[in-house]
Amino acid sequence: MSRIDAALKHYLIVTAAYWGFTVTDGAIRMLVVLYFHQLGYSPLDIAFLFLFYELFGVVTNLIGGWVGSRLGLNVTLHAGMGLQVVALGMLAVDPGWLSVGYVMLAQALSGIAKDLNKMSAKASVRLMLPADAGGRLFRWVALFTGSKNSLAR
Repeated sequence: MSRIDAALKHYLIVTAAYWGFTVTDGAIRMLVVLYFHQLGYSPLDIAFLFLFYELFGVVTNLIGGWVGSRLGLNVTLHAGMGLQVVALGMLAVDPGWLSVGYVMLAQALSGIAKDLNKMSAKASVRLMLPADAGGRLFRWVALFTGSKNSLAR
C-alpha cells in the first residue's frame, strides 16, 4: 500500500470516527433539551445544564494539545470516544436518576469527550500529509470540518 493510500485510509477512518461522534454528541444534547423541556424546565434552566459541557470543553482545549503530545493523538481520540460512551450510558438510566447535577456531570464528560475528539481528529489530518504539503493542509482540514458540519445540519 502506498503512502497516499495509507494516508487516505487513515483520513477516512478518522473522518468516520469524527462523524460518529458528531451524531452521538448532537443526540445527547437534543435528548437532554427535550427531556427537561418535557419536565417543565424553563429555557434558562435547560441552558444551565450545558454550562459544564462548555466549561469542561474550554479546559480540555487548554490542556488537550499538551495531553495529545504526551500520550499521542490515537490515545486522546479513543479516550474522547470512550468518555462519550460513558456520558451516553449515564443518561441511559432510570429517569428518576436524571437530576440536574447528574445530567451536568454527564454533560461535563461529554464536553471533555467532544474536545478530545475534535483536537485529535483535526491534528491527525496534519500528520497524514507530507511535510511539504503547504496549503493542502488547509484544504484537507476544511474538507474534514465541512463534512462534519454538513452532517450536523
